[in-house]
Amino acid sequence: MKSAALAMAALTLAAMAAAQQAGPAVPPPKPAAAGGPRLAVEPPSFDFGKTLQNKTLQKEFSLRNFGDADLAIASVTTSCGCTVADGYAKVVKPGESTHLQVSLQTRTSSGKLQKSVLIKSNDPTKPLYELKLEATVGAPETK
Repeated sequence: MKSAALAMAALTLAAMAAAQQAGPAVPPPKPAAAGGPRLAVEPPSFDFGKTLQNKTLQKEFSLRNFGDADLAIASVTTSCGCTVADGYAKVVKPGESTHLQVSLQTRTSSGKLQKSVLIKSNDPTKPLYELKLEATVGAPETK
């Protein structure tokens, strides 16, 4: 009985020593903030499909705030000069939305065209949203 108690004490001490050598326990990840602004873009991306060179393609997107605080849109930039994004409100109240008008010029591009619109906001979960645009550009028809 004494030897069993000694063995149990030795095991307990060994376990405690091993736990100390392993370092402090890693805290669980913090949950995402419950409140604040939240950006949703509809549609989240867009494929214009097949088109021709030297065309201007347009699409209107909706930027919606599904959070519980004002969404501040700091900037909207594009990946190149052939893409323009404008017409949006700088502040979107909770539950409201604003429109974003995007124009893409195909110019002399040929084949798969991929561009981005970058929306920078105060959404703490995604401060930089990338809106992806695609089109397949063919050469103009010859007569």
